[in-house]
Amino acid sequence: MRELEARFADELVVIGVHSGKFRAERVTANISAAAQRLRVEHAIVNDRQFRMWRAYGVGAWPTVVLLDPAGGIVGAVPGEFLAAQLVPLIEDAIVAFDRADAPRGARLRRGPWPLRLRPEPDGPLAFPGKVLAAPGGRLFVADSGHDRIIEFQVEDESSDEPGAGARVVRVLGSGRRGSTDGAADQAAFDHPQGLALAPGRLTVAGLAPEAGAETLFVADAENHTVRAVALPTGEVTTIAGTGYQARRSGEAGVGRGVALSSPWDVELLPAASSRVAGPGSAVPDALVIAMAGAHQLWRLDLITSAVEPWIGTGREDLSDGPPFRCTLAQPMGMQLVGRRLYFADSESSAVRFADLDGRDGPEVETLVGKGLFEFGDEDGQAGHVRLQHPYGLAAGPGPGGADVLYVADTYNDRIKRVDPATRRSDAFVGSGEPGHEDGDAGAARFWEPQGIAVADGRLFVADTNNHAVRVVDLDGDAPVVRTLHIMG
Repeated sequence: MRELEARFADELVVIGVHSGKFRAERVTANISAAAQRLRVEHAIVNDRQFRMWRAYGVGAWPTVVLLDPAGGIVGAVPGEFLAAQLVPLIEDAIVAFDRADAPRGARLRRGPWPLRLRPEPDGPLAFPGKVLAAPGGRLFVADSGHDRIIEFQVEDESSDEPGAGARVVRVLGSGRRGSTDGAADQAAFDHPQGLALAPGRLTVAGLAPEAGAETLFVADAENHTVRAVALPTGEVTTIAGTGYQARRSGEAGVGRGVALSSPWDVELLPAASSRVAGPGSAVPDALVIAMAGAHQLWRLDLITSAVEPWIGTGREDLSDGPPFRCTLAQPMGMQLVGRRLYFADSESSAVRFADLDGRDGPEVETLVGKGLFEFGDEDGQAGHVRLQHPYGLAAGPGPGGADVLYVADTYNDRIKRVDPATRRSDAFVGSGEPGHEDGDAGAARFWEPQGIAVADGRLFVADTNNHAVRVVDLDGDAPVVRTLHIMG
């Protein structure tokens, strides 16, 4: 759509009609925040009661309808489309309605359409997406709205600032939207999301090894690429993706020669899990990519740079089974725990996992949730649980010290706690009402939290629409939510 808007800037007016599937998507404030987060620069109508949907006979998300200057329908394209499909229709309409003898009221009027956009957030963060926490107080934040990544050092509480504070260690990316590789202050990202940190002994094809250096992998969502950042130098290198969204699903390739589709998260697999090297090796040799746009999990071989579909047929649905018989629905967050790769299957409002010891490859099972149109805000067990478009999850200590999953239940403005052993899900923190309030578990408020991470007994949450990172101490008897204070 951006391509069409730029090509026909003086002739084409784009109006987005938002007929939301999820309840949270029908709230005007949420739509406005999403438009700003995604840098949408055209008007949007909140069609919460599906009146325009029915009036134009729409039956699929998305659908494009081209109207002439008098409001008559020129043509419609249901489903995903290429700009090139609409160019001839638009060009013919321009010729037909730009003539002097065009009917009155149906004559083309040229010129930009005035539109007032909301001001950009003026704080240190803008729509943070994913977070990655490491022992010792290290915290990486995908500052998605500023097209950069920030590494923080989380400090202990002080009398001056209640709660945890964070000091900026380094900034990765110039802050300019783009796809440039290079030094930390020159490189450019476009809405970076998922992060994975690898040890210094890792071997990555195309990257010069540096003794003791770490590698930070980044799912650069809007560039449709995977980037690798050498730490501590901050040098950024694209290791997978052409920079253009894949137009055909399931096409494998090598490195920068393969087209990806909205990679949203990345997770490292040790050699034993990826079945390349022998058991017992803990050094990662593969990277799993949550390919949200393709409804699949892909695998990137770090040694050969081969990139290929790994789990999911590519059809959007929720069905369990072997890797190329199961279906996923916009996976957007992952967490490896032992031999299970858990993932947030956003469009099915479910938490699922791939058993890496499956007989025919990674076998997928649904932990909680039920289907594409089964969503809500209900605690319970397995298929009785209702989430609403979860974006991320993280493993951490739960009651009694047993490991549980903490889930960013994004459209419910809450953090849920899921016990993999019992398949039980319960609200953990957040009232369920959007807002920005610190405090006790049931009183605190979030606004569409997306990223979540656990380290050193603390839960870190990217509170996306509040442009903040929130912190919950997991060692206390009663969880308390605080906003992370950013210092310089």
